[in-house]
Amino acid sequence: MPKVVIIGGGISGLSAAYYLAKGGASCTILESRPRLGGVIQTERVEGCTIEAGPDSFLSAKPAALELIRELGLSDQVIGSNDHLRITYVRKGGRLIPLPDGLMMMVPTRILPLLTTGLLSWSTKVRMGLELLRAPKLRPGDESVAEFIEEHYGPEAVDYLAEPLLSGIYGGSPSELSVTSVLPRFVDLARQYGSLTRGVLAQRAKARSKDRTGGPPEPLFRTLKGGLGQMIDAIASSIRGKVEVRHGRAQAVEPSGRAQGLERNGPAQGVEPGGQAFRIRMDGDWMEADQLVVACEAHSGSRLLAGVDRRLAELLGTVPYSSSMTVALGFNAADFPRPPDGFGFLVPKKERRRLVACTWVGTKFSHRVPEGTVLARCFLGGTQDAAVLQESDEAILAAATAELQEIAGFRAQPRFTRVFRWPCSMAQYTVGHPQRLAEIEARLSSIPGLHLAGNAYRGIGIPDCIRMGRVAAERMLAVPAKS
Repeated sequence: MPKVVIIGGGISGLSAAYYLAKGGASCTILESRPRLGGVIQTERVEGCTIEAGPDSFLSAKPAALELIRELGLSDQVIGSNDHLRITYVRKGGRLIPLPDGLMMMVPTRILPLLTTGLLSWSTKVRMGLELLRAPKLRPGDESVAEFIEEHYGPEAVDYLAEPLLSGIYGGSPSELSVTSVLPRFVDLARQYGSLTRGVLAQRAKARSKDRTGGPPEPLFRTLKGGLGQMIDAIASSIRGKVEVRHGRAQAVEPSGRAQGLERNGPAQGVEPGGQAFRIRMDGDWMEADQLVVACEAHSGSRLLAGVDRRLAELLGTVPYSSSMTVALGFNAADFPRPPDGFGFLVPKKERRRLVACTWVGTKFSHRVPEGTVLARCFLGGTQDAAVLQESDEAILAAATAELQEIAGFRAQPRFTRVFRWPCSMAQYTVGHPQRLAEIEARLSSIPGLHLAGNAYRGIGIPDCIRMGRVAAERMLAVPAKS
């Protein structure tokens, strides 16, 4: 088997290592942090399961659930409590529920749209008239804000698209690529013209194909003990088959005779029998036939400058947002009434520091013991990256005060946790499809080099697992050197 090195021990790199080990290949993971898992990190505090990073994954994308089943964790899978799923949006100092039947920012039911206080009558009329929209070809890419405003108006951008995407990407709809972020909606617009008509048609097709008659799948799935269970299970599964070295990789360069070549293009002329890449880490060099760069694109850019200068430049153009998760645990008895729904979103027009908040015990069972209320607050994003530089004390004071004001209670937290994630969430800005096409073209001419992670074709856990698995499958198909 070829000698494999994986740079990055987050879920993308771990997935590649897992599927390599499953296929009978060994590899080495280089991870800069003292632990594996990347942004997936779970803590237990006073009986609460606290996720420092993502708390779940979409049921509709199968890669995560497939891996979890292979790891023997099927009995630990739980779904979101969708019968309690109400998400509020702050407007004019009040929390207003998102209209029932809303699919992202696309309305599919008339009465909830007519009665919501979240949108003005002019926007409601425009949303209704959108049903009459004819298909129109639009070449090239555009921003999410431009796309949604054309269909539903600027208020739909401010109070639907912006808070929803800020909660997912930590980014701005005026900068995000609609082709990369909402590809399904782009396809529906091309086919039907009206997004609403397209979504309704797809739902009708799905119902006609569903012969089970059973209840719908939960929107989100996770593990009872937190997503850290999956990381621990992968680490246990690959132990003895995969070497893990903790430390920061400093550089990658072609090995063999390619070291003396001009490095504007891919490595060429590697000596027969020699490895394709040399990786420097903590002053030592190691060689590899196959290399998976599964770290953030900005780190990959720094590492790969000696392999392909243009590829490194392209990776360096992928923007990232920084975020922060603040967990606040309260005594339930201190609340005048239990928190309602999954949580709330704060649009940019109404925002001070909080971007969103999840009531963990409502969203998922088994996460919070009786008598406790756990709030998971989100701060940062492209508009407020500076918050990560503030002290824990200042952040906790601001988050608690704002949460009290928005949710209408006066309780003080019994325990707190603060997690910072600098430059961790890739932003698929306008032009990302063209950038990705050039990245993949460069990769195709560099044998043995693979990319995986949230900078390319999906930011969610299932997307990252899928990319790691695909990289492993490609490497397993490479014949061993004689």
